[in-house]
Amino acid sequence: MTATPSRKRRALTALAASLPVWSPALRAQEPVRIKFTMDWRIEGPSVFFLLPLYKGYFKEEGLDVTMDIGTGSAAAVQRIASGAYDMGAGDMSALMEYVGNNPAQPALQAIYQIYETAPGAVFFWKKSGIKSPKDLIGKRLAASVFDAVYRAFPLIESANGLPPGAVKWAIGDPQLKEQLMARGEADGLTAFFATGLLNLNARGVKTEDIGWFKFEDLGVNNLYGNSILASARLIAENPRAVAAFVRAFNRGFKEVVSSPEQAIQYAKRRDPLISEKVELERLKLALQDIVTPNARADGFGAVRKPKLESQVDAVALAFKTKTKPSPDLFFNSSFLPPAGQRRI
Repeated sequence: MTATPSRKRRALTALAASLPVWSPALRAQEPVRIKFTMDWRIEGPSVFFLLPLYKGYFKEEGLDVTMDIGTGSAAAVQRIASGAYDMGAGDMSALMEYVGNNPAQPALQAIYQIYETAPGAVFFWKKSGIKSPKDLIGKRLAASVFDAVYRAFPLIESANGLPPGAVKWAIGDPQLKEQLMARGEADGLTAFFATGLLNLNARGVKTEDIGWFKFEDLGVNNLYGNSILASARLIAENPRAVAAFVRAFNRGFKEVVSSPEQAIQYAKRRDPLISEKVELERLKLALQDIVTPNARADGFGAVRKPKLESQVDAVALAFKTKTKPSPDLFFNSSFLPPAGQRRI
């Protein structure tokens, strides 16, 4: 007997009811949203974050990443610790100080090392008579409160026998440090080397009129600089998203290292007012503290435990932290891709 149309409809309805329901949410999970804070305003080194964002590498990993500019590399630690951001780029010494004073339940960890050597520097007018670190006593330096070099200055004091408070500070907006020095209202300033040098040049300060002490000149060269940081909450609740972020970042990071000339366009895309020429020079200067023999040997993103332990000792001594925490508390290497994928 041939089935009637009504019977066919009832049969199809019954079959449909017996099958699983497929919704868009089941076919493809919604992207994981991650709020990321950069360490500084848009400059050459910003392309480490912007290239994988604009080339869609985070999106390919199932992430919806938003990136905000920063106010200093040490500020990212505070932003993430407060819960305002999920991830960011911030200073290792500032992280150690935070964890040393909050050891019971660290709110964040470093998961990928960017600067194998901390790029800090103290700039000064040659006419100020500064020739050695001890000549900084009594001088006035411009800084911002979240400037990583300013935050790390107790390390410099400890390494050079400078009494606490020996340096006078002009603390203000991070955009104004170079202006204060250029106008003669400060004898010098603290900054990342590439940022400080090129920003002073941009304000009419000639390179031949200034001097500088890089961290290696100040006896604090055995330091790691900025890392990728992740909140403890995100690590606990969505470790897959953290691993996905690191994969995408590492992919873009290697592209920047391999071809900074191509990468710099992504800084210009975010801020059309910047000079590609100046920011490319700044990026290349920054790469000197990133592409080191250790980074090439171990693969980008990794740390060496003896160096990390040495930095912990120095930070605990200089900052008088409540505890001297184990490096395992603040650096989590479990999200790093295999070493072969982190080399160029």
